Amino acid sequence: MAKTNPGRFFEDYRIGEVITHAVPRTVSGGERAMYHALYPARHALYSSDEFARECGLDASPFDDLAAFHVVFGKSVPDISLNAVANLGYAEGRWLKPVWPGDTLRSESKVIGLKQNSNGKSGVVYVKTTGYNQHDEPVLEYIRWVMVRKKDLSADAPDTLVPELKQVVPVEDLVIPEGLDFSRYEFKLAGERHRFGDYEIGEKIDHVDGVTVEEAEHMIATRLWQNTAKVHFDATNREDGKRLIYGGHVISMARSLSFNGLANAQMIVGLNAGAHANPCFAGDTVRAWSEVLDKAETPSPGVGAVRLRLVATKGDIQDFALKGEDGKYLPHVMLDLDYWALMPM
Repeated sequence: MAKTNPGRFFEDYRIGEVITHAVPRTVSGGERAMYHALYPARHALYSSDEFARECGLDASPFDDLAAFHVVFGKSVPDISLNAVANLGYAEGRWLKPVWPGDTLRSESKVIGLKQNSNGKSGVVYVKTTGYNQHDEPVLEYIRWVMVRKKDLSADAPDTLVPELKQVVPVEDLVIPEGLDFSRYEFKLAGERHRFGDYEIGEKIDHVDGVTVEEAEHMIATRLWQNTAKVHFDATNREDGKRLIYGGHVISMARSLSFNGLANAQMIVGLNAGAHANPCFAGDTVRAWSEVLDKAETPSPGVGAVRLRLVATKGDIQDFALKGEDGKYLPHVMLDLDYWALMPM
């Protein structure tokens, strides 16, 4: 009997199957320090216990995207170990803050399958939920992944493509208990721009850039216990390159967005996301954002801003996103649509 795990292939998935992912992870201040070292993460709420207490929280929570990476990483051996590409995200919600000392685990439910016309791969849709040590859900999202077939003669499953919401409704966003921005310290946060200063349709060039290094990427991907072969084994791709983990690009772009969106403190909803083009070591990541919508929330002084975050290779090229054919331009690596909380 084989003792090693080759990972799942497209023909191994069944609609409705619930997969419990192995190896729970207790997170600590160590992961936070490493996250802030790997990315230029500077949002005050995730950097300072005292700042967070002034905003009504018990302490500074674990970074929202760091929690996402841990939950995501748990799912990789069962969902995307043999993936060709991670295609997109939808209906993501952060349900409870994660605190240093919490233990996170993940499970995924298969909600859709569609074999590709070439018969060599197919798209798997899953809803993944992260839980803490109290079995409370802290994060949920849907993603879809193109996965290779091992047995090309295996019958194609019945096609089921789930209907997904284009946007998480504002009323479905979960605001952390006690969050209160009525005494928000703008000087300590780093910028004076608040909810009312942003206009729908406004675009922001975040100015700065970071060149991706091979070693940093592999450290980050190992930190999240993401085992996808394409990120580590250069022989796994025909071009002989290691593919940069898409979450690495997300965190890099989000961190770069501090310059212009320093007060977009907490991500609470993930409406949509696409890894438009691959990222490789040596690429320089730059970012721009567009304000898509705004809404008030019931929490004191807290507004919700819907933002499009775009990561590009090199220059942002005057905010260019797609060509006349509707396809992403070659320099666009990431198109992410999310809700963030901002002081009114």
